[in-house]
Amino acid sequence: MKKIMMIALLATTCFVQAQEKVIPLYSGAAPGSESWSWKEKANSSNAIGVKVVYNISQPTLTVFLPDKSIANGTSVIICPGGGFHFLSIESEGFEVARWLIKKGITVFVLKYRLFHCLTEDPVKELMTKMGTKQFEEDIAPVITMAIADGTQAVTYVRQHAADWNIDPQHIGLMGFSAGGTITAAVAYSHTTESRPDYVAPIYAYVAGFSKREVPNDAPPMFVAAATDDQLAQHSLALYNDWIASKHAAEIHIYAKGGHGFGMRKQNLPSDNWIERFADWLQSQGLMKKK
Repeated sequence: MKKIMMIALLATTCFVQAQEKVIPLYSGAAPGSESWSWKEKANSSNAIGVKVVYNISQPTLTVFLPDKSIANGTSVIICPGGGFHFLSIESEGFEVARWLIKKGITVFVLKYRLFHCLTEDPVKELMTKMGTKQFEEDIAPVITMAIADGTQAVTYVRQHAADWNIDPQHIGLMGFSAGGTITAAVAYSHTTESRPDYVAPIYAYVAGFSKREVPNDAPPMFVAAATDDQLAQHSLALYNDWIASKHAAEIHIYAKGGHGFGMRKQNLPSDNWIERFADWLQSQGLMKKK
């Protein structure tokens, strides 16, 4: 019995490793942060009660592959949030990826560059600065780098689409909170190579970048947030911009859910946002296997 259990455990481990391959986003040091030498760290004991990673200086993509029998060629790059001080890597990253691969979608979780935290608790560092001028000054240069990482991620995935057997015209970009900043920025300003084919800013923080007019080739947008989130107006503004410019958009504003609900279960309708996202992908023709 012990031997059988060990074989099963090894098989499961191999399966997980096969599903989660980590790829450097740049061939060398990330442009603009060549002097950054600090190492990535993780923290699971913090005020928000979820695992976070911080002090990211070398951006990466973690690849989650669906079973070949259900893979439909659609992919999405996920940018977790965390106020540019950390990434809520499980609730807004890996858990989302594991749900989506069951729908046949190939997922890339982006670890983008962050502010250098000096303590072992990046959540506390962020909370002590929120709403202050110091916070804005700290994250301003990092936002520019994070947006560059999001842009590069779309470009990289499109250039290597054949490696994962995905459709180069079905590449999406999804971001939560600060990750929504990246998503919105790339949706507003992109090249042909870095244009996402659809975007999903989830309770996005839309600030810190030069907002342009909605481009003529703006991708269709899915938006989700909660009314009791102090950033709800950001999501409404994005939706209104897209609709006013006559581009496709769908929005779900839940009465309750707060900020940062991600994949957390709160026994609220907002728990089901990802199912509505899958419905939207279906309506866009992005769930059909080619």
